[in-house]
Amino acid sequence: MQSKYIVILGSLMSGLGKGVVTSSILKILDFYDYNAMPVKFDGYLNYDCGTMNPYRHGEVFVLDDRSEVDMDFGIYERFLNKNLTGDLSITGGKLFEEVITKERKGGFLGEDVQIIPHLTNEAIRMVEKVAEEKKTDVLVIEVGGTVGDIENSYFIEAMRQFALRHEVIFINLTYSPQLDVVGEQKTKPAQLGFRSMLQSGIRPDFVICRSSRKLEEKTKEKLALFANISKERVIDDSDQETIYKLPLHFMKQGFDRMLLNAMGLKGRKANKSKMASWSKKVEKVIKPGSSTRIAIVGKYTDLRDSYASVKEALIHAGAALDSRIDVKWIESDTLEKGDTGKKLEDVDGILVPGGFGKRGIEGMVNAIRYARENKVPYLGICLGMQLMVVEYSRNIAGMKNADSSEFNGGSRYKVIDLLKSQRGVDKKGGTMRLGLWKCRLSEGTQAYVAYGRESIAERHRHRYEFNNAYRKALEDKGLVISGTTTDGKLVEFVEWKDSFGIATQSHPELRSRLEDPSPPFVSFVRAAKKLAKERL
Repeated sequence: MQSKYIVILGSLMSGLGKGVVTSSILKILDFYDYNAMPVKFDGYLNYDCGTMNPYRHGEVFVLDDRSEVDMDFGIYERFLNKNLTGDLSITGGKLFEEVITKERKGGFLGEDVQIIPHLTNEAIRMVEKVAEEKKTDVLVIEVGGTVGDIENSYFIEAMRQFALRHEVIFINLTYSPQLDVVGEQKTKPAQLGFRSMLQSGIRPDFVICRSSRKLEEKTKEKLALFANISKERVIDDSDQETIYKLPLHFMKQGFDRMLLNAMGLKGRKANKSKMASWSKKVEKVIKPGSSTRIAIVGKYTDLRDSYASVKEALIHAGAALDSRIDVKWIESDTLEKGDTGKKLEDVDGILVPGGFGKRGIEGMVNAIRYARENKVPYLGICLGMQLMVVEYSRNIAGMKNADSSEFNGGSRYKVIDLLKSQRGVDKKGGTMRLGLWKCRLSEGTQAYVAYGRESIAERHRHRYEFNNAYRKALEDKGLVISGTTTDGKLVEFVEWKDSFGIATQSHPELRSRLEDPSPPFVSFVRAAKKLAKERL
């Protein structure tokens, strides 16, 4: 059948959760066995997300095909349980590059190249190409930013034009604030957002409204009046116990049937087996049998979106093991003053995630040493693996002041160093070791037990590697190298012998799903859960 299209626009402010709403709609369509795929438009002029600051933008999500994309792609994948591709990410940078490249090649001879029609036509072409190549039943397009932003205005205009050629359902995500001093759900901000949308030539077919508590009927009535839609098409998006409950919450309001009818997709019934499986897993997140306390010791914990995938991977592992994960966020530079034990004594597991730059590094090393010496389960990811090697080199292998050349180029023992292929790189975008890499695990190791097989593959995003010049010396001192690339040249996993401590150069959190949790995260949480039980 010819592809249908849904365009999701936000109004008022960012941070309302368009990615979660988009993912919930994708999941609903998946429940009905439609081939639904997302497209995300981001108006920034970066070509991709690879060079962005995690404090401002949140984590950079990496796909199998090496693409560095917006963190919303992580939400899409976690809901759909599918591996997505970089062509689903359309940025302002990509659009402008395509148009300027065509202009330089003479593709617009005799024309004044303008935002309309040239840039908007290119946006339309990209969307149509994705729908054709992916053979989608429904393409769900999330427009980053908010209506009224200069950055996304040309893409909103492109979607207005797009609706003249194709069947498109427009959905507006808005917000109804509730002031404590008044107690009433306010609609005036949303009304202004509707006005801005209408001025752009777009009338929403549905309104999804974020709020702290369930939308009142009078709130729905007023929103419907100003959006020019029926009250039934105003969908409650109030706070839920977990984001994974949202598709089911929408369906309880009849949103699935209304949406399918609006697209002319009638007659198909939801796959009860899929829905039951999802519901069961959601229930495990909401009502776990026990709790496990995990410390995440990182450089960007003030903005937790920087570690969104790590947090979700812990939730997935906890649900699989019937345990709630209580995360203790610790800014790593606060552990550099010698009070490590006081801040970590109440946790059942310690996780050091990825990151770049020197700030807070010694605090992470202190946390790793505490985990090793006190036999607290440890999981290291990317930088967390590199620092596990640094800590072991310094305190077990006798390599005084061992370090990574990223932080101390003058160290005598550069146990972590740049690959030769990285030394001449002067461009920062898209030049790291990225995407899916295969790995061979050694039988009998913690990593092998976690995955249950020898051959695996995980996603990567880094420049520095384990320095093979120190491999034998560290192995002789007891460090276990449990996984390498298939050619044996690059170290991918290291472990401790005497307690649960496993670290990987990859980012396994990027492939973790509620329906398919990451194996090292499950093993880590299992070990932490065991310690928590022993402490009772």
